[in-house]
Amino acid sequence: MKKIILTLMVLLIATSVYAGDASRKGTTGADYLLIPVSARGIATGGAFVANLTGLESIYYNPAGLDMSTGTEFMFSYMDYLADIKISYLGASTNLGDFGSLGFTLKSLAFGDIDITTADFPDGTGSTYSPSYLTLGLSYSKVVTDRISVGTNIKILSESIQDVSASGWAIDFGVQYRFTPELMIGAAVMNIGPNMQYNGPQLASFTQIPGSNPGSPGGQYEIITEEFQIPSYFLMSLAYNIDINDQNNVLLGSTFTANNSLEDNLNFGLEYGFLNNFFVRGGYSFLLENSEQNVFGLTFGAGIDYSIGGDVGFAFDYAFRDVKDFPTANHVFTIKLSFQ
Repeated sequence: MKKIILTLMVLLIATSVYAGDASRKGTTGADYLLIPVSARGIATGGAFVANLTGLESIYYNPAGLDMSTGTEFMFSYMDYLADIKISYLGASTNLGDFGSLGFTLKSLAFGDIDITTADFPDGTGSTYSPSYLTLGLSYSKVVTDRISVGTNIKILSESIQDVSASGWAIDFGVQYRFTPELMIGAAVMNIGPNMQYNGPQLASFTQIPGSNPGSPGGQYEIITEEFQIPSYFLMSLAYNIDINDQNNVLLGSTFTANNSLEDNLNFGLEYGFLNNFFVRGGYSFLLENSEQNVFGLTFGAGIDYSIGGDVGFAFDYAFRDVKDFPTANHVFTIKLSFQ
């Protein structure tokens, strides 16, 4: 078992070199993979990679999925940038000694966009709406009383009118608990092949250069450039402080080595009262060119309450400050759990 864990850790560190290649900054596509989900994770600045459990852990570190017992359902909604709406659905179940399985669906709604052409720059009267979907299947296993591992396989789909691109990516992570208070976590996210757009709308009919007048035209197809997906590596530390039976404080910090942005450092804090009421805050900043950071302070609150002992209900809200845009991000998450 120790050899397995050591191999996983070496694999995570080795893959982090791929995830943090500075020469690839600004060269990736599918950046919607970088948009976080769940109000609790966003309110704490994405810093709780070492200690998030259950469905909320899948986006940040799938190793935490099996730390939750029973069955969970989650719905999260975010008002993002430029009137973009993000919906996230998830379901998971604990299968005992086998581990836990999870299913997630993330979609972006752009609304209706006017179609414009060279002849009709103000619009043709028709509209279109891009479709961006991410479908995930996760597996997690508590290996020992201290170690849990997990992986998440994602199917990616992008379409704009009759042009589309598809691909896949895989995440994998580890959580280790030195004590009930001190935890570390590591994860590599979005490792997968390049994607490329294709479709009938990239083809056009035109006169063949140099042909005689009246000759039949020819069809030309635009060959799009392949693009990489935004992989990154996470290393996280969390510490739990039990003040007394009623009050608890959870601290977390995460370093991100990112291949499409500057590396960044996240800090998060959560105060809990009676394990039912929570207040949260966080901050993320770039380690270089910090003035270019679009997102600033985050904060939020939530409730987590058991109904009849076997059914749990949680509602969380998060606010994320946004620079250079007129509105901030507002995130709402509802979660049901059944033991």
